[in-house]
Amino acid sequence: MKLQLLQTRLRYTFQDAGLLQQALTHRSHSSLHNERLEFLGDSVLNCVVADILYERFQSIDEGDLSRLRANLVKQQALYEIAQTLELSQFLRLGEGELKSGGFRRPSILADTLEALLGAIFLDTGFDAARTVIRSFYIPILDSVDPQTLGKDAKTLLQEFLQSKKISLPLYNVVATHGAAHSQEFEIECLVPKLGIQVHGHGGSRRAGEQAAAKLALAAAEAAMLKAPHAGRKSKPRPAQLTLAGIAAIHGAPAAASAPAPAAPHEHQSKQNQP
Repeated sequence: MKLQLLQTRLRYTFQDAGLLQQALTHRSHSSLHNERLEFLGDSVLNCVVADILYERFQSIDEGDLSRLRANLVKQQALYEIAQTLELSQFLRLGEGELKSGGFRRPSILADTLEALLGAIFLDTGFDAARTVIRSFYIPILDSVDPQTLGKDAKTLLQEFLQSKKISLPLYNVVATHGAAHSQEFEIECLVPKLGIQVHGHGGSRRAGEQAAAKLALAAAEAAMLKAPHAGRKSKPRPAQLTLAGIAAIHGAPAAASAPAPAAPHEHQSKQNQP
């Protein structure tokens, strides 16, 4: 009855219940475990996700497609899918893993999900596995930005500033805290043109720079929202256009032009007046 709940969540019913049991079995539980199924499921998963991305994002090149796939099939992504299935309640773990909280471990949950996909492939074939995988990933792809998924904060900040023709950020180590074996780095990130100065912290210089870049990106986006025309050259004012001799083209008011001299016959008639 318990496994029927999992199959309902998967929207797939196994013909061979033994494959389902094996897919849920960790090596700590018995010798008939799920590691070979995990190997198979990993390959099926990569193939189907590649197919989905190729079909969905037709203007994206090979490098970005590879970046997207890597982030969609990595352990954290699989762990999050496993969480939506509440997969931890169906795991078959050895006593030691149970006591150490193995049912919550991201690596075990991600591996078990891949094993389930391998088991579905063996149970009824590729099309069935493809249908299950698509049911996981189509909702995810509906909510992500393919241009940013998988890019770190420093890359995103650099790309944002370059798109606005703003100089790249500057990173400085402000301070280090703690003992040598557990130091924390305080990193300053500067974007002078936007008046941004933020500090990030991390267990390494790289981690501190990423933290600072994330703060700077948020500040830069906010600054550009407040001043969307920042960095653009202002249009010449009418007076400037007049000086350039092109006022008439741009519709500058006639009053801006110098007054025209009086006609010769008008000047002569005024002189002859008594």
